[in-house]
Amino acid sequence: MRSNCYHKEGHQAPCRYEANIYMVLFGVVQIVMSFIPDLHNMAWVSVVAALMSFTYSFIGLGLGISTVIKNGRIMGSITGVQKAKVADKIWLIFQALGDISFSYPYSIILLEIQDTLESPPPENQTMKKASMVAIFITTFFYLCCGCFGYAAFGDATPGNLLTGFGFFEPYWLIDIANVCIIIHLVGGYQIYSQPIYSTADRWFTKKYPNSGFVNNFHKVKLPLLPSFEINLFRFCFRTSYVISTTGFAILFPYFNSVLGLLGAINFWPLAIYFPVEMYFVQKKVGAWTRKWIVLRIFSFACFLVTMVGFVGSFEGIISEKIRGKG
Repeated sequence: MRSNCYHKEGHQAPCRYEANIYMVLFGVVQIVMSFIPDLHNMAWVSVVAALMSFTYSFIGLGLGISTVIKNGRIMGSITGVQKAKVADKIWLIFQALGDISFSYPYSIILLEIQDTLESPPPENQTMKKASMVAIFITTFFYLCCGCFGYAAFGDATPGNLLTGFGFFEPYWLIDIANVCIIIHLVGGYQIYSQPIYSTADRWFTKKYPNSGFVNNFHKVKLPLLPSFEINLFRFCFRTSYVISTTGFAILFPYFNSVLGLLGAINFWPLAIYFPVEMYFVQKKVGAWTRKWIVLRIFSFACFLVTMVGFVGSFEGIISEKIRGKG
């Protein structure tokens, strides 16, 4: 809607639309998608989300390159965004660390995905190869989109090149990219929520093995739809989860700051601390050996990154909330 408005009314037009209704609609879609039982049944969702991700990434990269060529020079500077106050610059650096921490969040679902793989070859070997390929491709797109986006707009670079409207034309291509983002987020939300769903299912099943509410499935037949089975606990828990996250999104609709906060919370414990500790146990690494010291230093350095990313992103949320009220 904003893209078409800018195209018709001009790039300086006050194209503002109420976002809450669309967040609620997104939440309703997620409640329906939450009926998918588990990650084993979500292969098609993952494939569609990945295709959408590739599509809008190529569009963003292409528009970034074309804008740099049109400008005839590289915008911005090697020192980044110019800020009058040193404190503002530091806060932005901290927030950027949080955003970078969120760049590789697949550690949350790595074991869940590995559990869906067939063997032979062993699941961990397949996952290792897939992880290397995924990290390489993801890093390529992150660096290219980030660098060409900053080269295209300099200090005026929006937090999100497509939905933040760094680009306006061709508007139909921006529309396609944003549709791809929506579809990708629908699938991505479900993929990253599945570990939470499955953990809750296992915990409550173990805690209440004789509860019909937790363990029984009921067949439901709706008009024009094939019959399906529903578990009342799953329905209530997953619906409550989606409603709570939707409410949080409405309360704090700040894209980069929220992503940075989530990235900081997940980064050190899930991507660094637990893998390092498991490596120590698996390889029987002795205390105060060279490898032990290096990995401990690495873990502590990443812990500091998590802390400054968390503080910077939290400050960003509070600042934007205060400015929003003002």
